[in-house]
Amino acid sequence: MTNTVFGKIVTSAYQSPAWCKNRHVQTIWGKYGVRRAPIAWRLERFTLPDDDYVQLAWAPEPQQVKGVVALFHGLEGSKDSHYIQDAVAAFTKTDYQVVLMHFRGCHGEPNRTHRAYHSGETSDALAFAKTLQTRYPDIPLFAVGFSLGGNMLMKLAGETGTECPFVSCVSVSAPLRLDQCAEAIQQGFAKVYEAKLLRSMQANLRAKMATMDYRGKVRVSAATVKNLDTFTKFDENVTAPLHGFAGADDYYHKCSGLQFLKSIQKPTLILHALDDPFMNQKVVPKAQELSPKVAYELSRRGGHVGFLTGAPWRVGSWLQTRIPEFIEEQFLVYQGAAEQAQERVYDVHAKAEHSS
Repeated sequence: MTNTVFGKIVTSAYQSPAWCKNRHVQTIWGKYGVRRAPIAWRLERFTLPDDDYVQLAWAPEPQQVKGVVALFHGLEGSKDSHYIQDAVAAFTKTDYQVVLMHFRGCHGEPNRTHRAYHSGETSDALAFAKTLQTRYPDIPLFAVGFSLGGNMLMKLAGETGTECPFVSCVSVSAPLRLDQCAEAIQQGFAKVYEAKLLRSMQANLRAKMATMDYRGKVRVSAATVKNLDTFTKFDENVTAPLHGFAGADDYYHKCSGLQFLKSIQKPTLILHALDDPFMNQKVVPKAQELSPKVAYELSRRGGHVGFLTGAPWRVGSWLQTRIPEFIEEQFLVYQGAAEQAQERVYDVHAKAEHSS
């Protein structure tokens, strides 16, 4: 059991096995080197306030639901992402209902509007969270965001402060400084990750351009999308104009999660590895940039959403231990606070009856 320390940057309890000390092994092996059991997802089309939609993927419902865990995937991720499947597996045979919100257009079909999703788009997640509050009025909500989803979640938690719909949040391998990540991923072998993600982003954009008129919406045509060969070029010509930013720099500045950490008012755990190939060490905040409600656990190794454990032929992820552990810890805190509040209500009623 890890003792969560808030308001500080502490050394993570994670220890990398000898065979996976390389950051690229950490990043890749968990995706391709593990055989996972299929998940019986229940899919739901969730309509957003602007009449667009996202797909929700519900994990099998436990017999008794004591908490709901909302998951947010990374760039071009989905319910099929290995870290999402691992998160669901970690909560199997618990009393937590797990549900993933796909970002717009990430469930395998184009969304209905020109706009897509980005690292700072919090309005869709808030609409989703408010619906969860309506469906589960007496049950605490928790949230876990991975990579881009982790950055978005930190921005949401900071923007909403005490009004955050989640009792507590977890952010894993989040690009908390988008400008630094756009630069770091162009270095060395990391360019392979960038190229793979860009191919998916370009294909999705071209598919939408085939059915929608994007003239005046973005700064490229279907024929020139292929020239967007870096994240910065894509964000400058597509993400920024499509979502109301002046350019890539404006987008990075306004949507980087690091600046919102100081405003977080709900217990939050951030997990990050110094060797993450998607970013450099400038994404690590200073202690004074953290809210007293933020626990930042930093490991020397772990790659990008890796944190592998076990042997190469039977690999696991430390995230499957640490995330449920933290959420259970915060559930107990929530439960204790709820019981104390109920006791105060009883005391008030008892005093009122006695005085009458």
